[in-house]
Amino acid sequence: MARLKRNAQAAPSPSDLRNMLGANLRQLTKDAASISGLCRDLGINRTQFNRYLTGESFPRPDVLHRICTFFDVDARILLEPVSNISTVKHDLLHHPEVSDFVGAGSNQVAEDMFPSGFYRFSRRSFTDDEMFVQGLVYVYREDNYTFIRGYEAKEAMRQQGLSTDARTREFRGFMVPQEGGVASLISRRNSLTFSFNFLAREPSFENNFWIGYATRTVRETMSGRRVARQVYEHLGDDLDDVLKAARGSGFVRSEDLLTYHRTHLRVNEPFR
Repeated sequence: MARLKRNAQAAPSPSDLRNMLGANLRQLTKDAASISGLCRDLGINRTQFNRYLTGESFPRPDVLHRICTFFDVDARILLEPVSNISTVKHDLLHHPEVSDFVGAGSNQVAEDMFPSGFYRFSRRSFTDDEMFVQGLVYVYREDNYTFIRGYEAKEAMRQQGLSTDARTREFRGFMVPQEGGVASLISRRNSLTFSFNFLAREPSFENNFWIGYATRTVRETMSGRRVARQVYEHLGDDLDDVLKAARGSGFVRSEDLLTYHRTHLRVNEPFR
């Protein structure tokens, strides 16, 4: 009986729970680019969320679950500071040394900024200056981050002396917002090679084109490129368009590029 009494006395009050949640939410949202945007992503009214932040109100169980899932924490945010919860890990982008520089906003690539779905892309080949690469990538959201994946052309793999099996050809990466566009860091498995990409939306009839450039991490040589313009065309999830783009993937000559792609690649102008 005395044991039960001690446990009851040690239990936090509703006010304690609200205040702890508010303090933890303020910590979790300190790097958010916009609280209003964060509330939209969470599906929570901004005024109500402010009441959670100040400890004036407490969320329903389903809303609390939504908050925990969004921030990748568990219900201990009601009981102890989020910095003490062992399940909250600092990944590389959000390590305290760089979080304010490269991690801030990494989960803020909104759908209207760069929609999910399939994209057809084209750029000049890094290894053969007379040829261009056409390919297909898939952009998707998971755990509030924006990811990208695809497969390198088999011929490009052969020119690098690499296997052409699907596992070796696959590349994946993540996207982050940038001033005027989006950037992505992409790698093949085991960080074998990296490429950095920047894309900005190009006004068009269907508003589905992004223009930018890609760079690769290789040593400077007398031949081959390390940077090239590229075009991304959003296909969405239209199966006919996706299959057509997949069949056209690989190396092509400039005259075989889609007209809109060739125009924006400016194939006769050097990259600046």
